[in-house]
Amino acid sequence: MSTASAPRQGGRSRRRRAARWAIPTALALALAGLIPAQAAHGEDELPFRDPDLPLQARIDDLLGRLTPDEEISLLHQFPLPVPRLGIGQFRTGTEALHGLAWTTSYEDGAVHTAKATTFPQAVGLASTWDPALIKQVGTVVGDEARGYNSEDPALWGLNLWAPVVNLLRDPRWGRNEEGYSEDTTLTGAISTAYGKGMSGDDPFYLKTAPTLKHYLAYNNEVHRDTTSSSVPPRVLHEYDEQAFKPAITADAATGVMASYNLINGRPATVDPTMDSLLRTWTEKTLFNVSDAAAPNNLVNSQKYYATAPEANAAAIKAGIDSMTVNDNNPQPTITAIKDALAQGLLTQADIDEAASHQLSIRFRLGEFDPDGGPYAGITKAAVDTPANRALSRTTAADAMVLLKNAKKTLPLDTTNDKKVAVIGPLADTLYTDWYGGSLPYAVTARDGIEAKTGAGNVTGTEGVDRIALKDVATGRYVAGGAGAAGGALTASAASADATSQFDVFDWGSGIVTLRSASNGKYVGYNWSGFANDQAQPNGWFVQQQFTLEDQGDGTVALRYAGYESTSDWAPSYTNPYITVNADGALVLGAPTAAKAARFSREVVTSGSAQAVAAAKKADAAVLVVGSMPFINGREDHDRADMNLAPSQEALVQDVLRANPNTVVVLQTSYPDTITALQKKVPAIVWTTHAGQETGNAIADVLYGGTNPAGRLTQTWPTSTDALPADLLNYDIISSGQTYLYDSTKPLYPFGYGLSYTSFRYSKLRIDDRSLGKRDTVKVSVDVTNTGKRSGDEVVQLYTHQRTSRDTQPLTQLRDFDRVSLAAGQTKTVKLDVPVSELAHWDVTRNRWVVETSTYDVRVGASSSDVRASSTVKVVGEKIPPRDLSRTTQAQNFDAYKAATLVDTSKVEGTSVGATAKGSWIAFKDVDLRTGPRTFTANVAKAEAGGGRIEIRLGSPKGKVVGTAVVPSSGDVYSYRTVRAALGKVRGIQDVYLVFDSAQRISTLRLTD
Repeated sequence: MSTASAPRQGGRSRRRRAARWAIPTALALALAGLIPAQAAHGEDELPFRDPDLPLQARIDDLLGRLTPDEEISLLHQFPLPVPRLGIGQFRTGTEALHGLAWTTSYEDGAVHTAKATTFPQAVGLASTWDPALIKQVGTVVGDEARGYNSEDPALWGLNLWAPVVNLLRDPRWGRNEEGYSEDTTLTGAISTAYGKGMSGDDPFYLKTAPTLKHYLAYNNEVHRDTTSSSVPPRVLHEYDEQAFKPAITADAATGVMASYNLINGRPATVDPTMDSLLRTWTEKTLFNVSDAAAPNNLVNSQKYYATAPEANAAAIKAGIDSMTVNDNNPQPTITAIKDALAQGLLTQADIDEAASHQLSIRFRLGEFDPDGGPYAGITKAAVDTPANRALSRTTAADAMVLLKNAKKTLPLDTTNDKKVAVIGPLADTLYTDWYGGSLPYAVTARDGIEAKTGAGNVTGTEGVDRIALKDVATGRYVAGGAGAAGGALTASAASADATSQFDVFDWGSGIVTLRSASNGKYVGYNWSGFANDQAQPNGWFVQQQFTLEDQGDGTVALRYAGYESTSDWAPSYTNPYITVNADGALVLGAPTAAKAARFSREVVTSGSAQAVAAAKKADAAVLVVGSMPFINGREDHDRADMNLAPSQEALVQDVLRANPNTVVVLQTSYPDTITALQKKVPAIVWTTHAGQETGNAIADVLYGGTNPAGRLTQTWPTSTDALPADLLNYDIISSGQTYLYDSTKPLYPFGYGLSYTSFRYSKLRIDDRSLGKRDTVKVSVDVTNTGKRSGDEVVQLYTHQRTSRDTQPLTQLRDFDRVSLAAGQTKTVKLDVPVSELAHWDVTRNRWVVETSTYDVRVGASSSDVRASSTVKVVGEKIPPRDLSRTTQAQNFDAYKAATLVDTSKVEGTSVGATAKGSWIAFKDVDLRTGPRTFTANVAKAEAGGGRIEIRLGSPKGKVVGTAVVPSSGDVYSYRTVRAALGKVRGIQDVYLVFDSAQRISTLRLTD
């Protein structure tokens, strides 16, 4: 038999026993008493199919039966099926961010759309601050994934790529809606709840296998595969890693997906902590996957490795168990890994280990059990049930945040036939997002309000202009197709009839979409021309985007503004401006507006005028404004700002003047800089794009059926200028990002949200005010509903460390509880935080430390609304003066300027990269009392010519006590040891290393 077809008869390391279990395995196990002797024959009776055997024995038995190609294919998203063993197609990666997603498939030339229950976007799920509810949501998602899997396991896999736990450090991140919060505690609680729901409660078996995205320190889309997140140790350990740890520790996730970016100079796809750190957080086996095409990025865009065998080998050794690459074709991966084996880059033990990680998950999913395991009975009947629909509505309502309610504008009155005008570009439309599923049905805001009050009491308009575009050169109007399928746009109509009229939706930054009045379809680019045939803006390039550029003479130029991806393979439009061919067809034909066709923009109906007219006739106006998830930032595209689109803001102002009793429903996926509107509008409710039941949930909140209790999971800044200038600044401590370190006053603080009732906090009790490192701060507080309505309050516990060697958060969430209280009811709420969780990363000793200090204990309704506070004394330890006589990693500095963190080697280690003359790093409180005489460092300098490192005391311009000469090493990974004699140094001093050129330093010492 050839190597490709013969079962592997050998193994290495701890898998060597698999060879002994190849053909005679069943007999050997029977003799050993591990399986009944009579079960030694037959496919269903093979040892790996025996659920009574130990998991490892089953894995080893199956591995021993696979050919080399079959085993290596397990390291790909689509491993080879093995018919002779009754093993069918398996796949990793079913999207399930807020419901089963990507439910449209294309087979046999037809489109197959599968409906699934859709919940609020992930940031909305977290806005509930209700882990118990989110576990129910996860349960539904897991059930529906099982339901589809029961029909087509090759299409609907049970390895779910959710949740996303990247912290929402900067709201300009394009994927803000995919994450939960800027806070680790809240992110950990919600991700654990969602993961527990998806994976089920069985101690061994998995309903589905959740995978956390995206490991690690990933918050930018611009050049995301080539930019490096420079993350100092404290931020890395205290912040970014802590987003992933809770769900893994709680066995609510079965692995991680590596992110596209580089972390401290090394691609996340080969980050060694996936193996060395993550697997220490749980006793269960983790199964880690790459992001799509990321293995190829290592060779292509990142140019980190020269060949695919090198890249694949490095990824496997770093902890990646499955390559998401080359679609459903595992052969290139099989070839690359076999080449890596032949070149000695991998051992058979490496492959066995990675392959066993996937098999471990598949066994726990019940795939190889004769009965399919305890969740095999879930069928398609679990999808889109009445209970699921009800949960979608409840979750959408519970996630909504009441931002303002002056003079008790809300709830609205449903009695006496009150008239309401529902207005705005999102009033009668539900938009989906890139990772959202196909809605089983859609209840818009207008639908929900009509159901609540009666259709006869509701009027409204979208408040957008309907225009016609006339080609100045020919006098002909731009027209599309009249039927449901639409047609090509041509400048051919003699008059502005329905086919020549378009509704203009403004999404900010000059971007608009054009919806045909004749068929309700959006205009999109189809790679050759334009047609009115799109149900909504959608797709990777979002080809329904345009700008209407005023030319100063009463005409406009029309520019196609579909996304040009930052990826190397994406299209680039050299002629983005529209021209008109001789046959009237609209095409991309001009590089600038000056060479583009000119169109007169004729307003057929004014959106503002219609909105004002509707508002004047109503008792109340409800304005639904906000974002379009495919346009206002998403994967591969960050936001330049967080402003409401200008025409939407103007619409609010116009309606407010017409009817002071105006409520704004702000529907976006991120914080909005609405400072001006916040001052004028009497009531504002914020919601994400909340799924199929959005409209009913909006009506429930506006009319008081649900008393809003959602809370913000991010700080809302007053303006974009309040954020760091550079989106790539990941050092939240030095830059003062998030509520943890930002001392400026926000528009709305983290944890903020109002209610239709009021709550009083009283009788704060702390069990013990003097605690050791193994103790727990136990807090109780009485919370009373002092209003006339029942409602939920989110009680939040924060701490602040008063004294520390290091910069500490201004305040930090430690625990919370969403409690329901009837009018007048009092409940005692108990919260706690283990003292060990008060630890921070000590850079002087490279470990966690709980310092002796007084800690403020704050309980309240948000990070800035403290209702009761006290203190506890924690007896921990004092960080001693820094000892640089020991070899010290340069990355463990206390402060820096013009320096970044880089990879010491392609395998492991982090160094400091000085970027220019004047770069420096500082080490505070260094014990120099022994009078060290020599400075020693490992450095690399790729550029030709020598460099210098000055050792200074007190400041970057302080006294020079030594200078080390750094020779060129010719390569960033070639380190040399340099030394410098030190002058007289004594006492406790701050030591600065000042660089005169670009160079790298990995370690340093000061010795006698």
